[in-house]
Amino acid sequence: MTTPSALHELWHDPEFWARYTFAHEDGPGADRLGALQDLLDEHDDLDDDVDDEDDTSLDVAFEVDAGHHVVLSIDVSIDLHSLGVTTPGTTEPAELGWDDLAHWHPYALRWSELDLICRAIAARNPELPPGAALALLCRFAAVFDDDDVDQALAAVDEAYAALRPADWAGYWPRGTDWLERADFRGENVTWQRDEAGNLWTGERDVDAEPFYSTRIGPDTGAGDGFPHAQLRAVLDAATATLARSATSG
Repeated sequence: MTTPSALHELWHDPEFWARYTFAHEDGPGADRLGALQDLLDEHDDLDDDVDDEDDTSLDVAFEVDAGHHVVLSIDVSIDLHSLGVTTPGTTEPAELGWDDLAHWHPYALRWSELDLICRAIAARNPELPPGAALALLCRFAAVFDDDDVDQALAAVDEAYAALRPADWAGYWPRGTDWLERADFRGENVTWQRDEAGNLWTGERDVDAEPFYSTRIGPDTGAGDGFPHAQLRAVLDAATATLARSATSG
């Protein structure tokens, strides 16, 4: 795995964002691509000549606290991105969710959890561009009836805008693009909590908008299903990082 510095050349690249957000495949924001669409098509033609066996993925570990990381796996060539976490003593990320164009299950985090994690990442990694973690990770979070959606939308919009090159006037992702996929207000998504503090979604009406997530059951203790314990450890680590940051500041 690599550090976020590996993304240095991508933070401010409109083509990367058009692919990463699926705007290039008629996702939210596709209507604003304009001339960038021609460049995307041209590069797609070149990609057809790339060996299918070439590994085009990039695994980036964002440090939340010592030994605790949020791991983002990016592969824009096949439109597949996944989110995992690592904790002390683990070698492979525990997968929270993934996003693609076929069988996506991206909704791994609640907005408050994403906000906590991204603030901890920023405190722990001051060299990162402002908004970088939130802009990349927001695709794995959804908002619900009890969220301050205006605040969430403004934060995501600000994160994207902070990365936009000053001299670029073409397509750039917006907070409203994220919200178009992430808004589950009024969809009767309910949450259950156990004594350990683990949260998961409950049963829903069959006619409701599908909520594609692997966070759909309690911690069985058998090591299968959603990695509740690992996520809880990362959230606790993020809280600790912010507490130390507030004290030292």
